[in-house]
Amino acid sequence: MDLVTGSLILLGGGFFVANARLALEYLRFLRLKRGALLVWSSPRPPYYALNMGLGVATGLLVLVKLLVVHRQAFGELMMFVYFGLLVPLSQRIGRGFYEDGIWADSNFIPYTEVGGISWRDGDHSVSLVVISRLKNLARRLAVPNEHYGAARRLLRDKIGHHEIQLGSGLDLGGHDERDDA
Repeated sequence: MDLVTGSLILLGGGFFVANARLALEYLRFLRLKRGALLVWSSPRPPYYALNMGLGVATGLLVLVKLLVVHRQAFGELMMFVYFGLLVPLSQRIGRGFYEDGIWADSNFIPYTEVGGISWRDGDHSVSLVVISRLKNLARRLAVPNEHYGAARRLLRDKIGHHEIQLGSGLDLGGHDERDDA
């Protein structure tokens, strides 16, 4: 096996992991979409056309390698699946609020994991920053301006029904967590 073939197989392994992650994310969305409370389509990423171009190019490369050159195309096939199939499919995942949690810009956060929330103003949307209580990280959800009021009401209801419990400090009765939404 030469260096190029070995590199493409190694690269294909990395794309295989990324493909598995995106496929599992989409399957999770299919399971959760029946419980959508307030969702919207995610905006296209800045280089979406480039991703589509890479999908077409790698698809053609796979065809040429398999049908003309008669060589393995594992790495190229994994890149095609990623750019040509799974990236467009992941764009169909509705961002927003579901019965069981919040689908942020990067992944799903169950309400039981939400340890804090904060709002940040933007140009065409407001961002909800969701802080995980289990992991030391925060996720962002861009909320379109037309959904901002409904999102705040929904969060207040979830906090009021104790589906979201913010912070871990002492509750001395002087602070209503719903005001944080």
